[in-house]
Amino acid sequence: MQIPYRKPGKFSQMKQDYHLTEERYKEIEKKLERLKKSRPEAAAEVSRLAELGDFSENVEYQLAKGKLRGINSGILSLEHQLNQAEIITPQKQLDRVELGHTVTVLVDGKTKKYRILGSSETSPGRGVISHNSPLGAALVGREAGESVMVRLADKEVEYKILKIE
Repeated sequence: MQIPYRKPGKFSQMKQDYHLTEERYKEIEKKLERLKKSRPEAAAEVSRLAELGDFSENVEYQLAKGKLRGINSGILSLEHQLNQAEIITPQKQLDRVELGHTVTVLVDGKTKKYRILGSSETSPGRGVISHNSPLGAALVGREAGESVMVRLADKEVEYKILKIE
């Protein structure tokens, strides 16, 4: 079976961000252990189906082989992510915004809280933003009391830093 060639997407050239919180690191470790535990069973299934012969028409064998490839690929990916990980440890000094800090800002007369983490853990709906996002990049390195202008798609918005936690 030939795999179709696809052009790389617009996000394929982006540098991977390996900043993780300790909780996220532990989640990835657990997921890796689950995959490693499921690999022997998947390998045994592939070898059992291989004994039936005629690989070209043995759909069950092809599906089991695909599942095993997926498990192996996942294990390699997670191991690479864990090996490259940089654990975010928030600094005790709260004079400047750093990775791992929670920042309270005033925007359009409303106060909002944002926690600044790595790109893999963002959840804007819950107030977790990446240090690579326009707002996160503008806030990192700033002090409480400072105002920053963030350019959005159609306008500029001013954020005033009230508190750093």
